[in-house]
Amino acid sequence: MSNGVVRTVQSDGLIVARPRLYKPRFPLKGLIVVLALGFLLKGFLLAYLGADNYAERVATLQSGSAIEQTGAWVMQADPVTVLVAGGIQVILPE
Repeated sequence: MSNGVVRTVQSDGLIVARPRLYKPRFPLKGLIVVLALGFLLKGFLLAYLGADNYAERVATLQSGSAIEQTGAWVMQADPVTVLVAGGIQVILPE
């Protein structure tokens, strides 16, 4: 329980223990990892399927339900995805 208490010494020498305030922090590292993995997945799909086939599949998603349209918005080819796909195409066999 020592991690939940902050002890301070006052000017008269009295030691006062107060509960430590809990301040939740935003998991920035986790968010960065999830975004990086998402761009890697999109880049791999773009490199594997080819730009035309990838655009056709995203267009198919755009004509679907609201969830599919949201997925199409997320999966659209952006500059980062195109850059990642260019790097992955070097690795992928023909």
